[in-house]
Amino acid sequence: MKPFLLHPYNVLQHKVLCVVPIRVYLLLLPSRATMSRWKDMNKDELERQFSPSQWSHRMSGDDVIKSHVTALKEGTQLARGLAQTLLNVPYGEGEGEKLDVYVPTTTSLDVPLVIYLHGGYWQFLSKEESGFMAVPLVHKGVVVVAVGYDIAPKGNMDVMVSQVQRSVVSVVQQYSHISGLYLCGHSAGAHLAAMILSTDWSQYSVNPQIKGAFLVSGIYDLLPILSTYVNEPLKMTEEVALRNSPSQLVPQLKLSSSNCDIVVAMAQNDSPEFRKQSEDYYKALESTEGLKVTLEDVPNTDHFNIIEQLVDGDYHLTQLLLKMMGKS
Repeated sequence: MKPFLLHPYNVLQHKVLCVVPIRVYLLLLPSRATMSRWKDMNKDELERQFSPSQWSHRMSGDDVIKSHVTALKEGTQLARGLAQTLLNVPYGEGEGEKLDVYVPTTTSLDVPLVIYLHGGYWQFLSKEESGFMAVPLVHKGVVVVAVGYDIAPKGNMDVMVSQVQRSVVSVVQQYSHISGLYLCGHSAGAHLAAMILSTDWSQYSVNPQIKGAFLVSGIYDLLPILSTYVNEPLKMTEEVALRNSPSQLVPQLKLSSSNCDIVVAMAQNDSPEFRKQSEDYYKALESTEGLKVTLEDVPNTDHFNIIEQLVDGDYHLTQLLLKMMGKS
């Protein structure tokens, strides 16, 4: 077995972060002149910055990853007992191109649908652990769809982006009766959700009209990870990283998703560079006329429990999501 250093979430000694009130640090967001500070880091420091398990204050790196997987699996099993489930619904011909659908047991004319895109640095986890957020949502009459995609090394970045785009097309075609379409993605899944928002839908002859998106602890500029362990199974070139970086695609997002409410959420105890990814992407969206975006700095969370807690109906982000859908 490879040492945990090569795990997609990595494990190194953690460090205490200093967090300031959101209104204060927004004034301190980096200018474009300082946005490339990662280029001045050596490889060890860069890998440390993009190693989420290093920064949890709750437990060791090994333990926080194990706890994360356990929490997602247990939440998903709970959801499968509460909802009507349609498992392994194909959205394409590929083996990994499947959806798990969690349908409320109650009937209503107002049925929003949330597509969830899992994290795992594009090389870990699957839809099998991705139904946990359905626990509070199905009680409110919300359909949840967990998307499967071909993680590395089987899938590369272009393939994964194409797959999640096609998953949205399939959902729109199969569930035309829904009252609204929403996205939620965590970590690598937040990146994929942002790529969905930046899609030129004319190539698919559909207009999904996505009403809202929750981008949780995501990566929106792929260039910093090119020289890290994260890219070893992905094998991205600079060209691939650029065309798949949401930070480069804000003009297309404005064309495709100007009516979408976007929430960029980050964990208090994410690494400085992870937090900077959210801050910079928020700033790019916020400065673009016509886009509706908010930044949520979630206290007392790390890269893992910021998303795990969506199993709880009283959790701050769960309440924001329900409010966005008119279901609070």
